[in-house]
Amino acid sequence: MDAPGVRITRHDSASSGEYHAHVSGSEAVGRLTWVTRSDGARVAEHTLVPREIGGRGIAGLLVKELVADAREQDFRIVPQCSYVAAKFDEHPEWADLLA
Repeated sequence: MDAPGVRITRHDSASSGEYHAHVSGSEAVGRLTWVTRSDGARVAEHTLVPREIGGRGIAGLLVKELVADAREQDFRIVPQCSYVAAKFDEHPEWADLLA
């Protein structure tokens, strides 16, 4: 899920991973980190966006990528991160993805 000037990539292993937001013209990288529970649900632990690329909706794009992957790969999400939890509150249509 990309926006103009922003590219989101996924970096994962069997038990954890991160989404990275790369912004054109910046070395700064936004991140959403997660770990996989034994039941397969992904616990969204942290959303981190450096000040240099803040204010562009980067964190929201990272969460949307997580949600898109959950729908495509059929896993549930535990929004441990307060930002991810707030986004789930804003989007009741995502409620079926909650673990």
